[in-house]
Amino acid sequence: MAVTDAAIDKIKQMIVSGELAPGDRLPKEADLAERLGLSRNSLREAVRALSLINVLDVRQGDGTYVTSLEPRLLLDTMSFVLDLHRDDTVIQFFEVRRILEPAATALATELMSEADIEELRVILESLPDRPTVEELVANDLKFHQRIAQGSGNSVLCSFIESLSGPTTRARIWRGLTQEGAMEKTREQHTAIYEAIAARQADVARSWATVHVAGVESWLRTALELD
Repeated sequence: MAVTDAAIDKIKQMIVSGELAPGDRLPKEADLAERLGLSRNSLREAVRALSLINVLDVRQGDGTYVTSLEPRLLLDTMSFVLDLHRDDTVIQFFEVRRILEPAATALATELMSEADIEELRVILESLPDRPTVEELVANDLKFHQRIAQGSGNSVLCSFIESLSGPTTRARIWRGLTQEGAMEKTREQHTAIYEAIAARQADVARSWATVHVAGVESWLRTALELD
């Protein structure tokens, strides 16, 4: 493993230094192994590891390429790790969401175009009058995803999207058990949208905080009862 780690580090340095740019094809295996002073076996293991975390793209019969290295692609592996969380850590995910989502919402208020805001309104109004819990949660995910995209920060957006998965089950649980949860979610989404449309960043940030903190607070109480 130490030899493989060294191989990974050498390839990483080639990318960090700019010697290999996004989309570039790696030299042939034999040439690269000789150049880096590695065995072909170690190089293969390093390439396999880097392809698993979306740094390299191995194309059969064509060669190995550096990926686009976009945050969404690189952070995709984080989603896999987060999906393995234990139920007793879900509160911590909400704590992180409570920090990130209000910040993204404030940025979106300043940066979203009128067309973007109209798209957000369409998402908000696409929710049926009497939605199922699954429809409510799906709409909630889409609504917050659009706001995160509107922040103009691809790293922040990717983090928020990665955190959505681990908290989905808690949101469904709340929708099934807490009286008035659906109405409250709809009201808070409307308040967030209206603040964004009015370009009131501080108000939008506050409503986003209230929205996430409300689910977090309910979950803390529910876990204590269990």
